[in-house]
Amino acid sequence: MTIQHPTLDEIRAAAEVQKGVVRRTPLIAAQRQLDRDAEILLKLETLQPITSFKLRGIFHAVATMTEEDRSRGLSTVSAGNTAQALAWCGRHFGVTARSLMPETAPPPKIAKVEALGGTPVLVPTDEVFRFLRESGWNEEPYSFVHPWIDRRVLVGHGSLGLEILEQDAGVETIYVSVGGGGLAVGVASAAKALRPQVQVIAVEPATCPALATSLERGRPTEVSCQTISDGVAVPYITEEMYPLLEGLIDDVVLIDEERTRKALRELLLEEKLLVEPSGALTYAAALDAPPFVRGRAACVLSGASVDPALLRSVLDG
Repeated sequence: MTIQHPTLDEIRAAAEVQKGVVRRTPLIAAQRQLDRDAEILLKLETLQPITSFKLRGIFHAVATMTEEDRSRGLSTVSAGNTAQALAWCGRHFGVTARSLMPETAPPPKIAKVEALGGTPVLVPTDEVFRFLRESGWNEEPYSFVHPWIDRRVLVGHGSLGLEILEQDAGVETIYVSVGGGGLAVGVASAAKALRPQVQVIAVEPATCPALATSLERGRPTEVSCQTISDGVAVPYITEEMYPLLEGLIDDVVLIDEERTRKALRELLLEEKLLVEPSGALTYAAALDAPPFVRGRAACVLSGASVDPALLRSVLDG
């Protein structure tokens, strides 16, 4: 299946659909500035109603369904944030929301899905990816929202890129974390349409380098994946997403686990921001880049769902 990247007109229309639900989150200057001419800006998606950017794409997908499709109930696959977004949308529209989740998902994310009225279905991680590879949703009665290859989701995520350049037209580089790639495609589609010279840098855990490996080999590739950044712990890039990412992403940066922990600590103690590991990746990448390379940079802090046990270990470290 070939997917076209979102157009600027589609993204602007999605932003209208999202009004009153999705927050226009702040883009603020980081307290820690190494070079005033290469300022680091932080896009606080942690302030969305579910503390994650996922609401942008999932809400757009659900809101643009027919009422008949919504009435069948909603379904997705998620490590936690997409499931929370779907549960929020289910409550908003008064329909059921069911999410297939790995047994290893952080307990706070599972609890949040339940608190929002969603139904988490916990299965082994391998079963989650088998379901995705084999299009298991075709055997279900629900209206399925794919977290990556649903074009409605990509269009909805594009509103984040739109906001960044509306809030600061001088941004030269955008750092965005990558798991399945939906956020990166949405942000890059909007940014490149508004300002083609903007560099969009994908950031992955060094211990789960699916996009970096795929681009290096020139084809979608599966990798070993063990990382504290559970929100982007996706071991492969799909056939549908690979050409979009290849065409839109300017570079990929890999961040090791200890650097991710350090970035989490710095964000909490210096910036006073609670950010999950997947979001902290972008801040680490921006700080590690020479100022003359990154220029004026925006880091997407994608979410704030942190396992308390992990947070304690990070602070103790």
